[in-house]
Amino acid sequence: MKKFIITCITSFLLAPVFSQDISMVTITGTGNLESISFGLDENVKVNINKEGQIIKWGYDRFQARGQENYQGLLDTYVGRVEYYSQDDDAAYRGKLRSIGRTQLTYYASYENENFQGKLKSIGSNTIEYYQPYENESYKGFIKSIGSSPVSWYSSFDNEGLRGKLKSLGSTNIGYYSSFEDKAYRGKVKNIDGFSYTYYSSFEKYAGSMKTGASMQNSGSSRYYVRNY
Repeated sequence: MKKFIITCITSFLLAPVFSQDISMVTITGTGNLESISFGLDENVKVNINKEGQIIKWGYDRFQARGQENYQGLLDTYVGRVEYYSQDDDAAYRGKLRSIGRTQLTYYASYENENFQGKLKSIGSNTIEYYQPYENESYKGFIKSIGSSPVSWYSSFDNEGLRGKLKSLGSTNIGYYSSFEDKAYRGKVKNIDGFSYTYYSSFEKYAGSMKTGASMQNSGSSRYYVRNY
């Protein structure tokens, strides 16, 4: 019995890591969410936008080499890939069904009409969305990913912040308001305790990042704040 238990533990420890974690959140130089990236096994990434649509996916050769993929370049994945057939529900026929061992599901045509065709789950992570009546600035945006709630600045906030990502899980994000210098209004001001400053409209390189790391770890994810 003891030998059996040891064998099971060893097999578990030697098994390849299989998860679908949020590996990176990319924010543009204007403070808008560009993508939320899921890291799959075999160095595969799946990027989705705030409405839950897949915008890019593939093999990340930079990650495989232990390097940063600043340009977001993804190569064709040569492993097993399946798509939903023409016999499947109209809301997701033709869409990605699986990448390697990771299954993807979508909201069907018989579910809430506001969510039909949106990504419903990627692996073990279920994705939920805000209803149209909740707030005009973030209706249809992602509300949660797995156990992580996602919030956005609402129509009651400063006009320069509306619709921008406010928090993901325990990570809070702040931005420069529309009352700030025109060179950096709307840009990321802080990610939790990490601050960002930019050159003003009166300086050379106006709007470019002055202080702050473009790559920042917070919670269990990495945040990439582009300088453009």
